[in-house]
Amino acid sequence: MQQLKALIRDIPDFPKPGIVFKDFTPLLADPRGLALAVELMANPYRGLGVDLVVGAESRGFIFGIAIAQALSAGFVPVRKPKKLPGPVHAVEYALEYGTDRLEMHQDAILAGRRVLLVDDLLATGGTLRACCELVNKTAARIIGITVLIELLALNGRNRFREFGELHSVMQY
Repeated sequence: MQQLKALIRDIPDFPKPGIVFKDFTPLLADPRGLALAVELMANPYRGLGVDLVVGAESRGFIFGIAIAQALSAGFVPVRKPKKLPGPVHAVEYALEYGTDRLEMHQDAILAGRRVLLVDDLLATGGTLRACCELVNKTAARIIGITVLIELLALNGRNRFREFGELHSVMQY
């Protein structure tokens, strides 16, 4: 774990004063660190029959596609508004100031499919909760939620506990 934590740098006062941003781009540039992060995020779900990995734009795409490949599963992108053609499921969710919206193709996940949700970081849990709600609209089964980094002080895991168990590789 120390090898991975050494590849995460703190950026103070980003995106606004008082916030310490956990920047994982050095980890992405390190082949061994990236491979280890993907394995640690994917390993708890090996042998569980994951059909699809769902990742939210944009940082959820980075780990989501790699984890999907590691688990021999497909990948479903969750996007910001008006980025997907065709009919979509949509969920609005609260931000610190205002709301945002996430969308997913209506035909992306068939009922009964076994889904793993992936994101880079869990803070307040708003994005992951919205992703869970989108998957729930399809009658698929969420078998787990995995993140690289969890910020414990923000209690984000409590926002979507009813959807599935959270696995986080690193906690701060």
